[in-house]
Amino acid sequence: MNTAETPAHPRFAEALRTLGLDVEVRRFPDATRTAAQAADAIGCDVAEIVKSLVFVARGIPGAEGAEGTEGTEEGTEDGEPVLVLMDGSSRVDVELVRRELGAAAVRRADADLVRETTGYAIGGVPPFGHRTATRVLADRGLLGHAVVWAAAGTPHTVFPLDPASVIAHAGAKLVDVRERTA
Repeated sequence: MNTAETPAHPRFAEALRTLGLDVEVRRFPDATRTAAQAADAIGCDVAEIVKSLVFVARGIPGAEGAEGTEGTEEGTEDGEPVLVLMDGSSRVDVELVRRELGAAAVRRADADLVRETTGYAIGGVPPFGHRTATRVLADRGLLGHAVVWAAAGTPHTVFPLDPASVIAHAGAKLVDVRERTA
């Protein structure tokens, strides 16, 4: 991949190059900030979209000085950023994330923390290639698809990849954190 010619965000293009991944990055004229917008633009099912969502977990046992938090403001009193990869048709159950991490509390990160942690704006956060090392959880439901589509660093760009590769390149722990419907 020639990173000078890709429509992906430069940081993400560099991550692709470093990982040796040659994927098709598609650019859309209009932003695809939601999973539904991305699915419509691609022509796939909304469940085939990977949502990269940043949460803040407070009180994770052993988080101080844990890998990925040293030297960052995120690993302090406000909590540790955690990226959750979820399919586009599902919602994250924050209580299940809290239990998985053994944290005292978990909340959604605000837009500033998302950009500070990942280097990308909400709607364009890819599953890997972030500014800082971040703990990553991937919901097992992603594995139910042959191919999934994720943001390529901007709200205008996406790329396809098999879900096992997405999870592996993100360094994610496979978990069950999908909100269950009644």
